[in-house]
Amino acid sequence: MTRPDITLYAILDPRRCRGRPLDEMAVAAVSSGATLLQFRDKISDTKTLVERAISIRAAIAPHNVPLIINDRVDVALAAKADGVHLGQQDMPVEIARNLLGKDAIIGLSIKTFEEASEAPVELLDYAFVGGVFETRSKDNPNAIGVDGWVDRNTILKDRCCNLPVGAIAGIDRTNLGSLFDAGCDGIAVISALFMADDVTEATTRIAEIIRSIRSRVK
Repeated sequence: MTRPDITLYAILDPRRCRGRPLDEMAVAAVSSGATLLQFRDKISDTKTLVERAISIRAAIAPHNVPLIINDRVDVALAAKADGVHLGQQDMPVEIARNLLGKDAIIGLSIKTFEEASEAPVELLDYAFVGGVFETRSKDNPNAIGVDGWVDRNTILKDRCCNLPVGAIAGIDRTNLGSLFDAGCDGIAVISALFMADDVTEATTRIAEIIRSIRSRVK
């Protein structure tokens, strides 16, 4: 199985992009270093979700960066997206895999030790553990911190050593280094990219920081 590159996982949410066109924001990110793009929209109706997902997929197609849909397997199917990211209360991974097929990218959010111990890792392409830091983009009253991320990552890696495991929530230029130093395979970023004045510059800068950290670690 070819694992997706979750190094810089950009999450595009219409509530966190200052009202700017989603297509333009998506292209700005994937053309500047984002390795995976998730479209997350928790407020729009299904018709709007599908239309937006199709439009975003067409816009980023020339950049060969996969499009992941948050939560909605039906939208991913309708928009012919590359995969779906599921939360603990969403469709079970087993059912999503049956519907989307073996080639689809499926990721899962993990927060607790129990979730890390019980996740169907054999059916997943990646996992994101969090919330690591405090964030304004999602209710996250109990941030687990870097140490909490490490503990949960250890459980997942013990169960499936080659599963890419990333970190999510409140990540920006000032704190991403601590996560990569701790063994993180990638970071999910929302506000630090799409709330920036210049999304291209913000994405480029974070991608450069990650490359610098990885070259130092090696």
